[in-house]
Amino acid sequence: MIVRTVIRLLSRAYGKPPSRPRRDPVSELLLTILSQNTSDVNSDRTFETLQRRFPSWEQLAQADVTDIADAIKSGGLSQIKAVRIKETLQRIIVERGNLDLNFLADLPLDEAKEWLLRLPGVGPKTAACVLLFSLGRPALPVDTHVQRVARRLGLIGERVSAEQAQHLLEAVVPRKQVYKFHINMIVHGRRTCHARNPSCPVCVFRDICPSAPAFLAAYAARRRGGQNT
Repeated sequence: MIVRTVIRLLSRAYGKPPSRPRRDPVSELLLTILSQNTSDVNSDRTFETLQRRFPSWEQLAQADVTDIADAIKSGGLSQIKAVRIKETLQRIIVERGNLDLNFLADLPLDEAKEWLLRLPGVGPKTAACVLLFSLGRPALPVDTHVQRVARRLGLIGERVSAEQAQHLLEAVVPRKQVYKFHINMIVHGRRTCHARNPSCPVCVFRDICPSAPAFLAAYAARRRGGQNT
């Protein structure tokens, strides 16, 4: 099966991904919101600043939006994210009476996703991040790297959206391999399968990737052009 081959080759190239720190679901949700449209390093730093400013998430839920925005201003889009954070925390409190989301571990996966998707500003990728990274559920976040690599490998169609890709990939990636697949696909997208000019000559998928011949031909043409100048 092509997916098992992809997982095997990714493991050969990048090994076993390191485990992420296991945060409680609300903390993971807030970190994921902060990570939108910024780097991991920047979002981690902003999250730490938020924790120092608000010792409990209950205090954060009651804080003024301007104070939240000030605490997260280094992460970018602070005004938008501040409103989203406050609305999300308050919705959880209304729905559950507290800020404990550990009950999601006991729901069927689809129900847990649907519950999270009802929160303000929470899309499929954010919901999957909370379920995978905090609760160890086999939800598969699809970012631009995962989507791009999966498309080039023929795991999904050219016009498949990230949301559709999540459902398709979750259906074929073995549940115990979801975390490894997700992390290694991102690493591969960053290191080798770039959005422009992917490094096909050194790619671990060179012999099985249906997109490789066209990219390799373009690569050879660029080299010939460079040699002729």
